[in-house]
Amino acid sequence: MSKHRPHKHHAEKGNRSATRTKPQAKGFALLAFIVVAIAAVLFLLRPPSTPNAPEHPMVSPPPAPTEKWLQRAYAIDVRFHQVYTPCWEGAYGAIGDAYLFETTHDSTLLRFYTVLHPLTEMCRQTWVDDQAWVCLAEMYWWRFTGGNNMSLVADAVRRYEDARGEGRLSNAEGFWSWYNFPPNAQVSAPIFTNSNMNQMVSVACWLYEVTREKRYLQDALLVWNGDGRTPGIEKYYYRGKGRWQGKSGPAAFGNPLPWLGAGYCSIASSLYRVTRENKYRMIAAETAKRVMDPATGWVDPVDYYQLRMDGNGAFVNFIIDAYLVAPELLPEVPQKLERMLDHVWTNAHGKASLTLHRESDDGIRNGWNGNGGEEGYGVGEVGTVHAQGEAVRAFGLYAYLVDAVLKSHP
Repeated sequence: MSKHRPHKHHAEKGNRSATRTKPQAKGFALLAFIVVAIAAVLFLLRPPSTPNAPEHPMVSPPPAPTEKWLQRAYAIDVRFHQVYTPCWEGAYGAIGDAYLFETTHDSTLLRFYTVLHPLTEMCRQTWVDDQAWVCLAEMYWWRFTGGNNMSLVADAVRRYEDARGEGRLSNAEGFWSWYNFPPNAQVSAPIFTNSNMNQMVSVACWLYEVTREKRYLQDALLVWNGDGRTPGIEKYYYRGKGRWQGKSGPAAFGNPLPWLGAGYCSIASSLYRVTRENKYRMIAAETAKRVMDPATGWVDPVDYYQLRMDGNGAFVNFIIDAYLVAPELLPEVPQKLERMLDHVWTNAHGKASLTLHRESDDGIRNGWNGNGGEEGYGVGEVGTVHAQGEAVRAFGLYAYLVDAVLKSHP
């Protein structure tokens, strides 16, 4: 979107030159000639312009990455930065870019989120999971930039406290959970809870880890374990061996367990990180293993992409979070994710009936089923901020997994 510049005021007309003496006029004429000559030389020496350049182009890092997955992540990132908006869709890509920064230490990525588009200025007053994605982006950037930028932590605290103060952490449906809005809010959107809303548990774990304030950990444990009288999400939804069960409904709204509960991989991994209690680690690993097993019916048996859902960047994020806390229990995950992302990049090895990867600008489709048929939000969009942000998240995290994790621990 081009920016409007204020119109310059027209100078008042007047016969000012008539008051000058002839020697002054000659001097000004000579000066004007010199200025014009210098301007002409500078014009001839200017570097060639780039047609159709984005308003805030992302400069490729020197030297250019040679690893395949870094190359692909950067190619997708250019499009994302062109369509970026400072709200929840932008937070998806900001999470992927944080991992890309941790892998490459590319200062242009850091500049994008601290100078051009500060994370602390992202939108507010939206669904609670939207605020959670922003908070998580802030915390990842805080961690990967050395843990010194406390303004990111302070903003995450404000967002978390605002949501909690509004009553979005509630037991309104007979169990403790986070809701998109307060249960009694007068809003046009439906009021509901699902694993997306409970990403605020992951935020609480981050805030406890940084501030050591126990109330954040207590909030996180309340949502997961309940309070002794009212259950939490584990007792309410979890059936063991990676199986989560809840009422059915459209994935984007009525389903409390989108991605078969894969979102709880990230939440359980966060709880394990701050408590070191093994049950969270085991639930994360068992959930990831079950979801990624084609026998469950959720992923393709060859390329492991989701058959019926959008939001694939979040899905990849959840599975990688489980792998990072339990790699020995999930040795098959890196290869399965590689096949999934290669399926997208190659348009199902050239067999897709619709565009998954638009090669003209590296736009990525929001749903990854090569024949379509998914459900969710904007599933058919290609290269929009939502679809591209999710793609940056997936490819950025996977590039990090390959370059920063697997190379260190083959």
